Amino acid sequence: MTLPTTLRTSVVICVYTEDRWDDIRAAVDSVRGQRRQPHELIIVVDHNPDLHLKLKREHPDAIVVENAHERGLSGGKNTGVEAATGDVVAFLDDDAVADPGWLAAFEPDFADPAVVGVGGLTRPLWVTGRRPRWFPEEFDWTVGCTYRGMPDRRARIRNVMGGNAAFRREVVGEVGGFHTGIGRNVQGRRSLPLGCEETEFCIRLSQRRPGSVMLFEPGAAIGHKVPEARATLAYFRSRCYAEGLSKALVTHSVGAGDGLSSERDYTFKTLPMGVLRGLGHAVRGDLAGLGRAAAIVIGLAWTTWGYVVGTVRLKVRS
Repeated sequence: MTLPTTLRTSVVICVYTEDRWDDIRAAVDSVRGQRRQPHELIIVVDHNPDLHLKLKREHPDAIVVENAHERGLSGGKNTGVEAATGDVVAFLDDDAVADPGWLAAFEPDFADPAVVGVGGLTRPLWVTGRRPRWFPEEFDWTVGCTYRGMPDRRARIRNVMGGNAAFRREVVGEVGGFHTGIGRNVQGRRSLPLGCEETEFCIRLSQRRPGSVMLFEPGAAIGHKVPEARATLAYFRSRCYAEGLSKALVTHSVGAGDGLSSERDYTFKTLPMGVLRGLGHAVRGDLAGLGRAAAIVIGLAWTTWGYVVGTVRLKVRS
């Protein structure tokens, strides 16, 4: 599969609530400010007619559509891909802002016909102005950001992170799109912060298209807003638990071998090193290092517990 000399990239932003109106505007403005302009900008609204109409009035130069599938992020992404006409579809979270060179950085990677997906670098933008001292970089994935343990240069990876990623449009439909039974489905403030729809998709894509390559591209950088409510230990625990539940769904879909391949190195190499690093910082006078070490242990415990609960639930249902 080859791409034309000039890559046409459709950008998709999935939205669901008026509460993020200012964030959505900032995300759209960051797309409009790209050095390499997108082929089109598609805003997918998740079953919110009022927001849909408001966005159509606010952004007449964008393609604003309603989620045509089941409520949730997976359905929104599938709708965006179906509406897209570009060669590549790039996803940007509705509470993120892309660096001016974001889209341009994806292009060289897609020159290789084996590359089907590319994920970029996502930095946390802490609303409080700084990272909580107890918050370990190894768990930045809990706030949708690139975390310690991922590559720090262009490299092959198993899966991308969904809030900053690009795929060849053709292949998304070929493998059935994103599964709507996995991932975020926000119906109320108490909903669990599930995820992993992009993980399951990437693994399934690689299984069905042997030889397919996913890359991490640090040049495709964005900033992701982290509100104060997500910088708390309570959210941290709930997000870890929800990740475990989500991972159970992923392994049920694609098998534990592929579904947990990256997690094994992360659990047995990255996290122990993180604990030792935190303890070392504490010995040298940074007592917050104890908090970071403890948070790693807590995060692993809650993620594991979520995985166990999710696995048992699936076995009971089957």
